[in-house]
Amino acid sequence: MAHRPMAGRVTSAKIVIAGGFGVGKTTLVGSVSEITPLTTEAIMTSAGVGVDDTRQVPGKTTTTVAMDFGRISIDRDLILYLFGTPGQTRFWFMWDELVRGAIGAVVLVDTRRLADCFAAIDFFEHRRLPYLVAINCFDGMQHHDPQDVRDALAISSDVPVVPCDARNRESTKHVLISLVEYVLTMRRQRAVAPA
Repeated sequence: MAHRPMAGRVTSAKIVIAGGFGVGKTTLVGSVSEITPLTTEAIMTSAGVGVDDTRQVPGKTTTTVAMDFGRISIDRDLILYLFGTPGQTRFWFMWDELVRGAIGAVVLVDTRRLADCFAAIDFFEHRRLPYLVAINCFDGMQHHDPQDVRDALAISSDVPVVPCDARNRESTKHVLISLVEYVLTMRRQRAVAPA
């Protein structure tokens, strides 16, 4: 995906949606997917008591145990395939497979539980996979400035930090477009950088 395809040629790209437990990854994939999303939601049982911290998401009764999958056509020649990761640490062993072939990732954050996204950021930085941070505005209000979130996460100034509402298709679409633009910019910069 280093350049836009010629007219009539469709390009597809894989994007990973990651973040902590209960941050809204399944909701994000479902809000924007033009197909009925594939989810691997399972009912939370007593086995998760003391393992999964549900204090900030008290109404949560299900959890992703493998992945979410959706698809969106950004325009007539670009299709994005979305793969949502499970948030609990016991399922992180699947992340390596889920990111294989991805052009980039969205790290979805809940500012009430900012520390929950550190592992995802570290994962993508270690693999040098471009990512952006999307601040999920759970109650429809943005409580923190993106620069303050960037500072709290100690991420590079070139990594985009954007607010979003994971329930809203247009908001989520904007996040995905921002990621694709960021990936293209990074690839152009690498192509012209001296060896």
